[in-house]
Formats: sequence, structure tokens, C-alpha cells
Amino acid sequence: MQVNDVRSTHARQNRKRVGRGNGSQGTYSGKGNKGQKARAGGGVRPGFEGGQNPQIKGLPMMRGFHNPFRVEYQVVNLARLQELPADVTEVTPVVLASLRVVRHADKPIKVLGEGEITRSLQVKVTKFSGSARAKIEAAGGTVQEA
Repeated sequence: MQVNDVRSTHARQNRKRVGRGNGSQGTYSGKGNKGQKARAGGGVRPGFEGGQNPQIKGLPMMRGFHNPFRVEYQVVNLARLQELPADVTEVTPVVLASLRVVRHADKPIKVLGEGEITRSLQVKVTKFSGSARAKIEAAGGTVQEA
């Protein structure tokens, strides 16, 4: 068997040729009576509403660019970590969510360096600012990006 021997299993049907005499589709060929929609290339553009102001014009114009890959971080400052209970030594997203420091344990968290920290903490979150990392390590703690 050759490639030229392969036949399509799809049934072919000739397209309907309208407007070729009264024997095919009657006098108006399925276009109704006269008018813009009966002419060749006739019809109005999408969204045209007969001359009144179209609905799309009543909506506010959206401008700018929305990046679909932007990552929204939940922000925690060092001053907030300093205020955690004394028995907390390991800071994870689950711990922060249970203490209501952040809303969601499954969303990314970033620690920023605003404020001072004097306790030694093991912090395991998504991201750290450079100043936050330096301050945590200077206080004897460890940082780990999860």
C-alpha cells in the first residue's frame, strides 16, 4: 500500500451552490428579500447596534498590562517576628498562619528587614530581603528558603 492509495473515511459532500437559477433554493437563494444582508459582502460589523451607542462603548477602557506570572508575596517584617511567643523557635508558613501573622500557609511569604530582632530563630519561608537575612543571622538565627 502506498500513500497515494490511502482514502479518506470522511464522507465528502459538495457545497450547496446557491443563486444559480430558480432550480436551486428558489428565487432569493435563502437570503430573503432585498436589503443590506442580501447583497454580496453585506451585513454589519460585529457589535453594531443600528447606530445607537454600542454596549461596548459604555464599558471603561482597560489600559496597561497585567502580568499573569506575577507572584504576590505575603509580607512579614522582622519586628513582627520579634513579637512572636517565646516558645516559638522555628518559624514556618504553618506556624505563621496559626498565629495569624499571615492569612494563608500555602501562599508565598517574604520576610523584610523592617525592625530589629534579638532572638535566635530558624526561619523557613519562601524569600528574604538582604537586610532581613543579615539581621536574622547576626542575631544567631538561621534562614532557609523553602
